[in-house]
Amino acid sequence: MTTPQTFSQDTLKTLVGQAALHYVEAGGIVGVGTGSTVNKFIDALATMKDRIQGAVSSSEASTQRLRSLGIPVLDAAQVSSLPVYIDGADEIDGKGYMIKGGGAALTREKIVAALAERFVCIVDASKQVQALGAFPLPVEVIPMAAAQIARRFGQMGGTAVLREQGGQPLRTDNGQHILDVTGLRITDPLAFESEVNQWPGVVTVGVFAHQKASICLLGTAQGVQTIHY
Repeated sequence: MTTPQTFSQDTLKTLVGQAALHYVEAGGIVGVGTGSTVNKFIDALATMKDRIQGAVSSSEASTQRLRSLGIPVLDAAQVSSLPVYIDGADEIDGKGYMIKGGGAALTREKIVAALAERFVCIVDASKQVQALGAFPLPVEVIPMAAAQIARRFGQMGGTAVLREQGGQPLRTDNGQHILDVTGLRITDPLAFESEVNQWPGVVTVGVFAHQKASICLLGTAQGVQTIHY
């Protein structure tokens, strides 16, 4: 039998990805997020692809992986609701509030999450925090507003840096830029998300409080723990 000490982070991602299959409804459509842990879920989902209608994906990368495994991908506009959305997180606190967007897909992730009746978050224990903010907060912005928004975060005590890729500003799947903000401790995620969402030029802030997790499948040294919020 596998001992707790042999669970690598990659193994934990596999375990929580497989555990998430329990929340996929037969005959239904599943919302699918983005990232390395979600890739493990997509691989597991392929084992039951004949028992679901398909998936709504939150990124081009996930769409490609789903289709390569023979899982039909539906456009979000084709569905009015989803039973469940399954995604990872960069941080999750004790109430199920999260920071997401390390993979630059936060806007589409939030759109698909808003369609779902339940958000099942799949993470390893390193993502658990007391308060959000240690992980740089991603904020998708319209490019012309980036400097203005960075100044506003500066007034809050944060430092916003434009995310780059290959020496150029990263472009999201939506053609926008991302600011990564450090130096914040987000003690009221609901109020923080609501405030930043109102700033002109902000497309999406990577705090998921209004679309928080319903359940967390947490990969630990003892295996997968299920947390309900």
